[in-house]
Amino acid sequence: MPSPIKTYEFVDRSNDQMTFDIKKTEEIYEVNKGKLDEPHRHNFYTILFIKKAKGIHTIDFTAYDLKGFQVFFISPGQIHQVEEEHKSKGWVITFSSQFLTENNIGHHFIEDINLFTDYGKSPPLPLNSEQIDILDTYCNQIHSTLHSHTKFKYHALGALLKLFLISCNNICTLNQKNIQQIHAGSTILKDYKVLVENHFSEWHLVLQYAEALHVTPDHLNRTIKSLIGRTAKEYLQSRITIEAKRMLFFSGHSTKEIAYTLGFSEPSNFSNFFKKCTGISPSQFKK
Repeated sequence: MPSPIKTYEFVDRSNDQMTFDIKKTEEIYEVNKGKLDEPHRHNFYTILFIKKAKGIHTIDFTAYDLKGFQVFFISPGQIHQVEEEHKSKGWVITFSSQFLTENNIGHHFIEDINLFTDYGKSPPLPLNSEQIDILDTYCNQIHSTLHSHTKFKYHALGALLKLFLISCNNICTLNQKNIQQIHAGSTILKDYKVLVENHFSEWHLVLQYAEALHVTPDHLNRTIKSLIGRTAKEYLQSRITIEAKRMLFFSGHSTKEIAYTLGFSEPSNFSNFFKKCTGISPSQFKK
């Protein structure tokens, strides 16, 4: 049976009271002595700001080139693994939901910046040299503030984090949309994500979510696509397939057990769904 997925509960493994941290990727590499970490998940948010690197970064079973001039955003619960060919140069920022709450950064802000994707594709944000310099300046300020004894230190860290994320949001062309359109659809998107998280193993049809939200399936699909680039159906399918992949890879349960756990009436229905969404069968993926 595969070993359960390793989960890091705390921002700092040596101090469970810390809710925010920033480290240089070079320091992390040296502490780990270049040893490859196994696939794992965090119960906190992670930003990987890369200035120089070569390797692979796998997030929820999708591999991305690890190279310079990019930023990765990893949500709590996502499984990822960084494989460096040599020591990378950049920063890793980690923060918990508690840190956001204590600094009056609402969850809606994280949703609205649309950088942390829960499921499906999580490609890095590409940067140019000017953007690298701006974000690097923020990181240096964050690092020096964290290690200072200044009054209202964590308020300052919260403000600097927001500036970093807002800068990234402005860089991301996906978000250059009509502001009224974003405002009108954001409530539906937030409510839809909550419903999917609570019911993805019971409700497999967009119609069921549309009815709960009192909108038509067509309106729900169009609204979600305008905000995240994927339809409501594609988002739902991503949530189910990611959960299936995690269970197939880490749980040791049979395909039949996983099918019933995810709400499929027959294992064959689950196998057909999985193959349609991923291009391979559950048994092939498990191998």
